[in-house]
Amino acid sequence: MFDRSHRPTALPEFVRALDRMPVDDCWIVEDIGWAGSVALTATALANSSRLRIGMGVCPVPLRNPVLHAMELAALAELHPGRLIAGLGHGSPARLRRVAPRGGSQLALLEATLAAVRRLLAGDRVTLRRESVHLDDARLEHVPPVPPALYVGAVGPRTLALSGRIADGTVLAEGCTPDVLGRDLAYLRAGGAGPHEVVVYQHLLIHSDKRHVEKVGGPVIAKFAELHRVAPDPAMIAAGDPGTAAKRVTSLWDAGADTVVLRPIGADPLTQVRRVLEALGR
Repeated sequence: MFDRSHRPTALPEFVRALDRMPVDDCWIVEDIGWAGSVALTATALANSSRLRIGMGVCPVPLRNPVLHAMELAALAELHPGRLIAGLGHGSPARLRRVAPRGGSQLALLEATLAAVRRLLAGDRVTLRRESVHLDDARLEHVPPVPPALYVGAVGPRTLALSGRIADGTVLAEGCTPDVLGRDLAYLRAGGAGPHEVVVYQHLLIHSDKRHVEKVGGPVIAKFAELHRVAPDPAMIAAGDPGTAAKRVTSLWDAGADTVVLRPIGADPLTQVRRVLEALGR
């Protein structure tokens, strides 16, 4: 993951370095007030030759579905098969400052994803659901390979919705194998067919256990609250590279298709290299 804390100017070299490493994806985070994911994703795609680039995730209250489909269509045509477009509810606390809230969040997410998917397929779209009002909307340039549409999901109702309507699901940091197993059951309740499960996982490679506890403790507490479970050291891949690698493999074994590492602290690429070596890559 290219963390939101990094300046946009650091992205080109970050992506070029990843392109030379045995990794599959680079994921871009969008949080309100930080850099926008469309610009960052375009930059990442242009500076890599093979990586999938994931937009994870764009908050739908800020997204007009036609404008968003236009942006995704352009990126997908320029870089076919390498874009994953994530949509989600967004942070309620941040959204209250910039966007009106009303109606059902689930219905808005479902309507936005449905509209974007149909537009990217070349359909003429007329739709009036929640705040999504389209009248015979369509794209002039339909991408030959539409991007996959994923949902960033926390909680049983959003997970079930994602299982029903999305191509994949992005799960927030803090997943343990037990949390992942619970969330997979919610996904299947929505009727998930072929469906990629992407799990974010903090990475903190450090030899000092006290440093790991000091830095990692607040992160664990935050995401334990998000997932509504007790804090657990397994919520981050931390410590020596071998221990961190075991955390990653435990998520694969529990059903994750893709684990996205989110390094904490300085020199994120060195941390990634060390855990890749421990994973035998």
